[in-house]
Amino acid sequence: MAVINCPSCKKKISDKAKTCNHCDLNLSELGSDKVASLNRANTINKTQRLMNYSFIAMLLFCGGFLFMFRDNIAPGTWQHNLAMVSAIIGFVMYIIIRAMLLFTKRKAS
Repeated sequence: MAVINCPSCKKKISDKAKTCNHCDLNLSELGSDKVASLNRANTINKTQRLMNYSFIAMLLFCGGFLFMFRDNIAPGTWQHNLAMVSAIIGFVMYIIIRAMLLFTKRKAS
């Protein structure tokens, strides 16, 4: 008896199971086209989620960068340091998420 991933929820189930214990997907009537359709839908959902995270990271970067130059905030103050940290974290998150998005799209092709 082997353990496989459910095509719908990606959780571990037995290969002998008739239905998924987690999402109640009927595995006995799944064809290869239905499995391919579920995998395609999961890839689209993951891509959309990564795009949302990418947008949030860009907002964090731009917000920190713009706050740094607003009202001539003096370097070394807590506002300036907070803006720098926000800009750096947003930039790093954006780069990492875009790389993850690129690998997700390549894997889907």
